[in-house]
Amino acid sequence: MSIEQTLTSQERLAELDLDQLRQLVGLVEYDAADDPFPVTGWDAVVWAVGNATQTALFYQAIFGMELVAYSGPETGNRDHRSYVLRSGAVRFVIMGGVDPASPLLDHHRRHGDGIVDIALEVPDVDRCIAHARAQGATILDEPHDLSDAHGTVRTAAIATYGDTRHTLVDRSRYSGPYLPGYATRGPGRPQGARGRVFQALDHVVGNVELGRMDSWVGFYNRIMGFTNMAEFVGADIATEYSALMSKVVASGDHRVKFPLNEPAAGRKRSQIDEYLEYYAGPGAQHVALATNDILHTVDVLRGRGIEFLDTPGSYYSDPGLRARIGEIRVPIEELTARGVLVDRDEDGYLLQIFTRPIGDRPTVFFEFIERHGSLGFGKGNFQALFEAIEREQARRGNF
Repeated sequence: MSIEQTLTSQERLAELDLDQLRQLVGLVEYDAADDPFPVTGWDAVVWAVGNATQTALFYQAIFGMELVAYSGPETGNRDHRSYVLRSGAVRFVIMGGVDPASPLLDHHRRHGDGIVDIALEVPDVDRCIAHARAQGATILDEPHDLSDAHGTVRTAAIATYGDTRHTLVDRSRYSGPYLPGYATRGPGRPQGARGRVFQALDHVVGNVELGRMDSWVGFYNRIMGFTNMAEFVGADIATEYSALMSKVVASGDHRVKFPLNEPAAGRKRSQIDEYLEYYAGPGAQHVALATNDILHTVDVLRGRGIEFLDTPGSYYSDPGLRARIGEIRVPIEELTARGVLVDRDEDGYLLQIFTRPIGDRPTVFFEFIERHGSLGFGKGNFQALFEAIEREQARRGNF
């Protein structure tokens, strides 16, 4: 099965070509013929929030996303409001309970604003569920069809860490804006490339309890056929005070990547400990969004009020940094002015920056990443990033 045959509906709608995807998210060639759980790519990141109406406005006004579909009381959905937003190949679905008995409100009371579902587009829902069941996965929703005038969507869902789920979606017979039951909203056309501040979804990071990282890595290996892409342990992600361990699993073509973190022993509480306390359990910690111009992205978002983690000047003046990164597309002074981090590996380099938590609880945040050949995650920046997060923890009184 070729890469051309496995473009997602969102990628086609965003008019992204293969070269752009290779640069944006580190797409690689692979043979899907023997894949027991073939994944086409990301379908949607589904959020459960306290006020979906206001949150959807935030992502439109600040992140520049387009509203493309809606479900709520006006469309016959008495349980909740749901707003479908798009930027490039990225789809966010923002959901908030309307009925006081809505399960979404229970989820929000426990976890705060966060990701309830990391939905994946697959070519064969039944095949994936059959394999997952045989390997011991918890099936939350059996395969079933949803239909309207636009066609039929085949879908099912499996459980993953904490209260997070993976909905599996086959859209090959559907032309509607999202799912049956949703009404079209907004212009319904791809945004101009320059108007976007991000174009694709690079990875979603999950935080799990102490001692559970390897079991969840095994889950993705066994259930979904994902491969182990990277491992960071010991001194890789540690400071004088705190540490974490991380392993990365990925689909065959690296389009879908899941770093999984667990806390490690340290003198003080790590960022993972803080997350697990305030999220009340395992969950998705951050979403990495791929951009082809991180300087533009940072300038636009900072101008709209987004706060990024501070990077000390010593990071950029370190002679070792300049020797390690070599030639990059922008002067180091431009990165310094914006606090953008840079790292190089054997395949190329990347630029990245991290926001502060976006909600009231110190849990979920965003990363913006610009890849130039690198297939990594900025290992050379872990020390600086971890120290920056520790400074934020100290400001909150949680360190």
